[in-house]
Amino acid sequence: MNDITMRLNADELIKMALREDISSEDVSTNAVMPEAKAGKVDLIAKQDGIICGMDVYERVFKLLDESTVVEKYVKDGDAVTKGQLMAKVKGDIRVLLSGERVALNYLQRMSGIATYTNEVAKLLAGSNTVLLDTRKTTPNMRIFEKYAVKCGGGQNHRYNLSDGVLLKDNHIGAAGSITKAIQMAKAYAPFVRKIEIETETLDQVKEAADAGADIIMLDNMDVATMKEAVKIINGRAKTECSGNVTKENIKNIIDSGVDYVSSGALTHSAPILDISMKNLHAI
Repeated sequence: MNDITMRLNADELIKMALREDISSEDVSTNAVMPEAKAGKVDLIAKQDGIICGMDVYERVFKLLDESTVVEKYVKDGDAVTKGQLMAKVKGDIRVLLSGERVALNYLQRMSGIATYTNEVAKLLAGSNTVLLDTRKTTPNMRIFEKYAVKCGGGQNHRYNLSDGVLLKDNHIGAAGSITKAIQMAKAYAPFVRKIEIETETLDQVKEAADAGADIIMLDNMDVATMKEAVKIINGRAKTECSGNVTKENIKNIIDSGVDYVSSGALTHSAPILDISMKNLHAI
C-alpha cells in the first residue's frame, strides 16, 4: 500500500480505530509509564502464512508518534514461518504499548486474508480461471481487506457500488426481467462500464446472453449446470461462478470452464494469522 493511498484513504480509518481503543487515555500504560522512555519490541510470527499489512502496522505507530522507527524484515506478500522475527519497533514505550492492539488487529486480519486467499489461489494454479473477491467485507475495512486479497494472489471484483454494474436478482425483480434490466443498464450506465448480471437457471443464462450482457454470473449452480451454461453462452460473454465458494469446494469448479470464480469467503471467513509483539524493553 503506497504512501499516497495510505494518507488519502487509510489514515482516517486508522485514526478511527485508535480513537475507538483510546477514548480518553490508556490507563494501563499511563500507570506504569508516566513519562516518555525509549524502548524496543519484536514483531514475531506465531504461525506460518502470508504477510500483509506491514505498512498499515507501521502507520499506526507513526500516527501516534512520527518519530517511531519500524525496522521491517519482511514485506507484504512474503511467506513467513512460525517463530520468525518480522520487525523491530523502536520508540516511546508509551506509544508501543498504546498502539500495539490496533496495529496487530490490522496486521493479523490482513495477513489472515492473504494466507487464506493464497491457499485458494494455489488450488486454481494451472487453470484459466481467475480468483476474485466480493463486497462481503467488514465495514470500514474494505480498503485493507481487498488489498490483502491481492497480496494473497487473488484479484479484486468491483470495489464499491460506483465501480461497476452488477444486476442481481432483486435488480432484475425491480426491472421486471433480465432483458429489461440489461436494456435499462445499457441506456443509463456510462459506455465504459461493463454490465454483469446474475443468473440462477439455464433459461436465465440464455436470456442474459441474448440480451447482450458482458458478464454472466452463474449463481449457486452445480458443475454440470455450469458446463452447460458455458456452452449456451459460447463466448458471447465472460462467465463468473459465485455462491458459497470455499477452499474446500473450489477445485471442483476448475473443469466447468468459467472465466472467473468469486468467493466472499476470502474476506468474510478467513481466520486471522497469529502474530505477536514480544520482548518489550527499555533502551
